[in-house]
Amino acid sequence: MTANLTAPAAQYLRMSTEHQQYSLDNQSMAIQHYASTHGFTVMQTYTDAARSGVVLRRRSGLRQLLKDVVGGNADYRAVLVYDVSRWGRFQDSDEAAHYEFLCKSAGVPVHYCAETFANDGTLPSLIMKALKRTMAGEYSRELGVKVLDGQMRLARLGFKQGGVPGYGLRRMLVSPDRYPKQRLDFGQRKSIATDRVILIPGPPHEVQIVRDIYRMLISEKLTVHAIARVLNQRGIEYASDSPWDYQAVHGVLTHPKYTGCHIFNRTSCKLYTPTVRLPKSDWILTPGAFEPIVDQATYSEAQQILQGRTINQSNGELLNGLRELLASEGRLSLRLIQNSLALPSPSTYRHRFGSLRRAYELVGYGRPSQFGPIDVRRRTQALREELVAQIVGMFPNDVAIVHKGGRWRSRLRLTNGSIVSVLVARSVRPCKTVRWRVNAVQHERGHVTLLARLAEGNESFLDFHMLPNIDRCIDISLNDVWLNRGLPLSDLSGFCKVVARVDTVRCAN
Repeated sequence: MTANLTAPAAQYLRMSTEHQQYSLDNQSMAIQHYASTHGFTVMQTYTDAARSGVVLRRRSGLRQLLKDVVGGNADYRAVLVYDVSRWGRFQDSDEAAHYEFLCKSAGVPVHYCAETFANDGTLPSLIMKALKRTMAGEYSRELGVKVLDGQMRLARLGFKQGGVPGYGLRRMLVSPDRYPKQRLDFGQRKSIATDRVILIPGPPHEVQIVRDIYRMLISEKLTVHAIARVLNQRGIEYASDSPWDYQAVHGVLTHPKYTGCHIFNRTSCKLYTPTVRLPKSDWILTPGAFEPIVDQATYSEAQQILQGRTINQSNGELLNGLRELLASEGRLSLRLIQNSLALPSPSTYRHRFGSLRRAYELVGYGRPSQFGPIDVRRRTQALREELVAQIVGMFPNDVAIVHKGGRWRSRLRLTNGSIVSVLVARSVRPCKTVRWRVNAVQHERGHVTLLARLAEGNESFLDFHMLPNIDRCIDISLNDVWLNRGLPLSDLSGFCKVVARVDTVRCAN
């Protein structure tokens, strides 16, 4: 297809880590040659360097291009791209076609400069494009399989395959025959492909803290929450200067790496799909891969204690423990359960009964009048957890729960990489009319947000709204125009579709 002479155009360049063939300079040279022979002048450049082509969210260059084109802010008449694979290796070929269609429908067609066919809308070109898009996506899938096979082979040899070492441990760069080369600090990576990484004990004070954690569990009979509280009272900081909590202590007590055993393939997250837990039969365990911090006998005893506190207790026994705590304290709360030496952790009750609120109801503690201000907040948190679990249960293959840093608020991630923040707004009555207090979360302000409003009394959900984001704290009324920024959900069955619509509009704006 030949364009008018001197027609202004933009070029889009993308390179991941694949081949020199796809370097940004090589792409730009090929595009410049195409432009000169087809009557275009490149006026603007969009670049995604070191970016995978699998998902749109991580590609700021392409997102800006789509925003400019769809928003009518493009001063050019065409977009020049090296080939179909540079436009993207989307796992759904329709997604690549959709983004190209957005450009075409706005009067800015896409040209693939290194392809053997002209992108002119004829039947042969449509067939070739569809085939190329499928091949581009398949390349990523095949590459992922090969990479995983290589990682498994190295894992069986006891070499670490990425990720943070964990409290009390550090990474050591070694040669293929395990000769130590240097300790890697946080953020450092190996530069030689044949080098490997193993774990080593960290600073002596951290190593001692790990051993103290096992001692407090085994000898002093402390609960996981109690151990976290003791460490915080001593002023001992966890990773990144954060305090200790249940997950941090539990991780130290249950991860086999502290016995020198390398473990790999516990979870799977292929091509930015939701992370799924794999059965133990798929795990790769390599005992004796690292120098241990605790011996195997100590670790095994700790596992028996942790499992014995809950695994052998029936639901009735767990609820009887709650009744005894209620009888002695006159009320129930998350903090009381955490501090009780006779009860398992709150997460055990959430796992057995769906939520703490449900466990409260089963022991006759669930009326609004029985909750203080702190308990009302905990109850709201429990409703949020129920909502998150309900959505994942409705879309097990499309939505997964993710956590910031592995320990903070849960969020939802869709298969296309979209992250959804979930906010639950309690109803308040500062005057005659009911209003809802929406509290934005600092590190979630850039995400698509599911706003769930509670009915008056804060016992159940009133309605749901999907918003491009929530970047400030605000009070809203029943039919507040502020909600028009997004889309209402008549029911949760349309969750994924509404997220896609709102996210597309957000990216375009």
